[in-house]
Amino acid sequence: MRKTRATSKVKKMHSEITRVTQRIIERSKDCRDDYLARMKQAEERTVHRATLACGNLAHGFAACNPTDKSALKMTNAVNVGIITAYNDMLSAHQPFQFYPEIFKKTAQDMGSVAQVAGGVPAMCDGVTQGQPGMELSLFSRDTIAMSSAIGLSHNMFDAAAYLGVCDKIVPGLLIGALSFGHLPTIFVPAGPMPSGLPNKEKAHIRQMYAEGKVDRDALLKCESDSYHSAGTCTFYGTANSNQLVVELMGLHLPGSSFINPGSEMRDALTSEACKRAIKITPQNGYFTPLYEIVTEYSMVNAIVALLATGGSTNHTMHLIAIARAAGIIINWDDFSDLSAAVPLLTRIYPNGQADINHFHAAGGTSYLVKTLLDGGLMHENVKTVMGEGLSHYTKEPFLENGKIVWREGPQHSLDTTVLTSFDKPFSPEGGVKLLKGNLGRAVIKVSAVATEHQIVCAPAVVFDDQNQIEGRFKSGDLDRDFVAVVRFQGPKVNGMPELHKLTPFLGSLQDRGFKVALVTDGRMSGASGKVPAAIHLWPEALDGGVIGKIENGDMISLNAITGELRVEVPDDVLAAREQATCDLKRSATGMGRELFAPMRAQVNCAELGASVFNDGFS
Repeated sequence: MRKTRATSKVKKMHSEITRVTQRIIERSKDCRDDYLARMKQAEERTVHRATLACGNLAHGFAACNPTDKSALKMTNAVNVGIITAYNDMLSAHQPFQFYPEIFKKTAQDMGSVAQVAGGVPAMCDGVTQGQPGMELSLFSRDTIAMSSAIGLSHNMFDAAAYLGVCDKIVPGLLIGALSFGHLPTIFVPAGPMPSGLPNKEKAHIRQMYAEGKVDRDALLKCESDSYHSAGTCTFYGTANSNQLVVELMGLHLPGSSFINPGSEMRDALTSEACKRAIKITPQNGYFTPLYEIVTEYSMVNAIVALLATGGSTNHTMHLIAIARAAGIIINWDDFSDLSAAVPLLTRIYPNGQADINHFHAAGGTSYLVKTLLDGGLMHENVKTVMGEGLSHYTKEPFLENGKIVWREGPQHSLDTTVLTSFDKPFSPEGGVKLLKGNLGRAVIKVSAVATEHQIVCAPAVVFDDQNQIEGRFKSGDLDRDFVAVVRFQGPKVNGMPELHKLTPFLGSLQDRGFKVALVTDGRMSGASGKVPAAIHLWPEALDGGVIGKIENGDMISLNAITGELRVEVPDDVLAAREQATCDLKRSATGMGRELFAPMRAQVNCAELGASVFNDGFS
């Protein structure tokens, strides 16, 4: 029988966390049971390469050195399959160039083997934002999931290690990994770049450029000073949200997410990750398959971690898609109900001025886990790569004679302006809310939106493309209260690109004293900041959503306090209006977009994860 209850050893669980968790368990029962049955069936095949014919096995180790060949002929030696998202254009992924060699040496020292099983694509939204290539971004997640499966399909491996950091990459890797959930699995981060230009100054220069007050040279210098070396971007967008969420799901080594690349500690943690992957295989007596780590409880922990830190709204899609790959069904009601119970405990840009390095120095994940456990806000009784219990993650790594040891992390925040305790929160509620009304369902990130800006009722100004706003802004036509309605940005139209270009213009208008907001069937993600933005709206315009019937001048009511989103037009008038149309050819070709037409045709809505797999996990 599958366990359906877990009781915290640390403190009585908050009643709302327990209620939502139980609701997810009951909702997911059939899907989860089916997933577990499939994983058990795969697990019963024992060491998989033992099932390979001699010709298959010979192909699998033909390029290995003699020592590794000898080991792979024996079923008691472990073979770790590495799936890597390395490329040297992405600053966050460039450090992965050296990880496979660290893994191989560590494995060989333990009488085992590590092989690169495959590479997956890794694109950067920072490079493609506002460009046609951004329209491939969301679909790259599911492409990565399929690529991961191809890498592991050779049936050569006893454990898997995944090297990835950024936006769609970690969710894609985890979705792919869950199809091989019978394997012991570890995720290995690369760490953030050292701090560069302060976030407040960066945002100011971007806004000044949008207003025409500084030139492109000044803007490029600003961006270069911000993104200046190997490592993850230091603001708290999707990439760093990925790292925190995956660590608190128990899939990273404790305290490993935010160690800068190129350091002795970073390399030691990479070696230790290989050791841990080998240790949790059946051959070494600590068998911990991925399906025992990713459960209803760890998924709730992931959502709580996201909300407590004001993380990226992309995860209102990614966590849903990840959960579905594990047979678990979550939705935006779960996010919203948990958000009402989970306090906001961090101030990291764009929800504050500190960056991820400041968060790490203030106590980081170890203190965050401690205070969330103390508040009864996370499930402690979960399995992790370290063993039973989330309390492993209240510890931090240290080097002693070149070896990793874990010690208890700080008992108090070292900078309460960046990281606080559950009983002294920055806000009593988390950073994400559900909006609903006659426009459909959307999410809004409110952790960076001042209270006075969380209610907007103003006339609509309708756009079908984010590029249309710049000319209107520069002409002065938008110097007024309004709600920007940016439609035909959903996954079925153009792959749901992030609408980064809107941020400086809308932010500038808000600073001038105008009431402004955004309503869109597209995404804002880590760029979501001080302007209220109802995003991921569905039904999207192409699916007959009411957003496709809004006309210029219609009054739009967005209330992040009550969770309402409406167009103030009588139902009979809306029903009589023609649905707007868009030119689908605009996103049909160029920059590889023609290859993704089947994905645009198949993708489901944002609240189902904006996934092309639909019911493929059933």
